[in-house]
Amino acid sequence: MYLIAEFLDQVRSEVDVTLDSLIPTENDEPKNLHSAIRWSVFAGGKRVRPAIVIAVGEVLGATRKRLLATAAAIEMVHTYSLIHDDLPSMDNDDLRRGKATCHRKYGEATAILAGDVLQTLAFKAIAEDGRLSYECRVRIISILATASGSPAGMAGGQQLDLDAEGRITTIEEVELIHRHKTGALISAAAASGATIADSSGRDVEAINEYASKLGLLFQITDDLLDVTQGTKELGKTAGKDISALKATYPAHFGIERTRELAVKIRDDAIAAIAPVEKNTEILKGLASFIVDRTN
Repeated sequence: MYLIAEFLDQVRSEVDVTLDSLIPTENDEPKNLHSAIRWSVFAGGKRVRPAIVIAVGEVLGATRKRLLATAAAIEMVHTYSLIHDDLPSMDNDDLRRGKATCHRKYGEATAILAGDVLQTLAFKAIAEDGRLSYECRVRIISILATASGSPAGMAGGQQLDLDAEGRITTIEEVELIHRHKTGALISAAAASGATIADSSGRDVEAINEYASKLGLLFQITDDLLDVTQGTKELGKTAGKDISALKATYPAHFGIERTRELAVKIRDDAIAAIAPVEKNTEILKGLASFIVDRTN
């Protein structure tokens, strides 16, 4: 576990430097908008999605320099989704990563614009990444656009989540929501790393299956944390899923069975990369980190 902790610390540091270079400063007009963007981006996230880009890419032979801009772009898309997810019209939350949410600090209109700008900056970062071929950039842009939108991405998943509030859902519906709302961007992170590494065949199939399991695992763990941790530990309002009658795994299975399921999916994710004839310890460590995380 020390290995994965050290890896995540390195990724966070390098991705933050890259993000800083890609995002307008607070001295650039309109200053309030750029301040709101930086407030949200540099609020202390774990950078799990960039870590997946870099871990997969490096395992498959890409250099970190070629992976960093895409990793930062995916973090920008993730942060934009959090800003919008917290809005009064969505989850209406006051806290994110232990700080006031963007709309609480800067107002709802500025928060919406901050999310909008982060999404456009993400695609700009990939489009202008001279370390990658034009063909590679187009493929990554397509991967990220699909994962961000609908029907197979975050926006579609958010709508499914909203539609499910306050009613009884099947476990199939819960999984569909999770795979779209959370899993799609995690799968895109892995696919982007593999694309930059110019990998194909059995390795890519194994990585895709691994990432699919990882995405589901991340959201199941989120569901568990919402009902087992306090607001201080989570850095966001605890118990929101229950109060909003959201579709979650603990609501269907209870806490203990959901914990057992999380361990099984972690093991399935690790088993999925068995065909990859390279050192995949960092990928296994990421799966274990996700299931063991406390916030």
